Amino acid sequence: MSDSSAGTRATDAVETPARSADVELAVDGLVKRFGGIVAVDGASFEVESGSMTGLIGPNGAGKSTTFNCITGIHDPDAGTVRFQGRDITGIDPHECADYGLVRTFQIAREMANMTILENLMLPAKEQAGEALWRSVMPVARRGVERQERELLERVWETLEFFEIEHIADAKAGTLSGGQRKLLELARALMTEPEMLLLDEPFAGVNPTLERKLLEHIHDLRADGYTFLIVEHDMDLIMEHCEHVIVMHQGSVLAEGTPDAITSNERVIEAYLGGEV
Repeated sequence: MSDSSAGTRATDAVETPARSADVELAVDGLVKRFGGIVAVDGASFEVESGSMTGLIGPNGAGKSTTFNCITGIHDPDAGTVRFQGRDITGIDPHECADYGLVRTFQIAREMANMTILENLMLPAKEQAGEALWRSVMPVARRGVERQERELLERVWETLEFFEIEHIADAKAGTLSGGQRKLLELARALMTEPEMLLLDEPFAGVNPTLERKLLEHIHDLRADGYTFLIVEHDMDLIMEHCEHVIVMHQGSVLAEGTPDAITSNERVIEAYLGGEV
């Protein structure tokens, strides 16, 4: 994937931005109801390939529910989700991950009683050893062993990338909040994604680990990954994302560059409480 050009970005925050020819994710008219509550109300937006896009809004704006609808955790009541041109509306989460669209959660979901290394071994796709017959047939078993060696090499490369190789044998349940966030992102990478949806990746993370996590995200973005990030830290989103989408009451209120968003009167009134 190629990085998106800064010149393709809208210069003003608008409700219906110009469409890009290089779209990774397209959400159109998304609706999700829970009984009489409309959590997502016709949300539409696009995320360009290779971009780092922020998704912000006050509590209850529908951000996490939108993530859940995009990645198959919830079935939307209306609307469509397209990833790399493919309609993925309502597919199962594991199918979504197989296509290369992977999310993390506000609360990390590691396997607490397994080591960090074991946690990273689990998410890899198409592990031949999961089939019993391949584990017992001599010829097939050699292929399984070769794949496991290659997988272990990938795991150690990922551990080193996130600088957590020194605690590879520690139980995941003993990690700090920030280390859990690193592990969550590392596990997501083991699925070989092309786009990552990060749901409050910096919540509960101390400043040192936050900087480290941001460095890793920027490195991955430079390698061609696409990011859509939900985060309550307004300054962080404005500093690190080149495009920002604002949700309010389940709909997209505005989107544009950080400068355009912070000067948008409707955003100031709905989200910033009258202060920039």
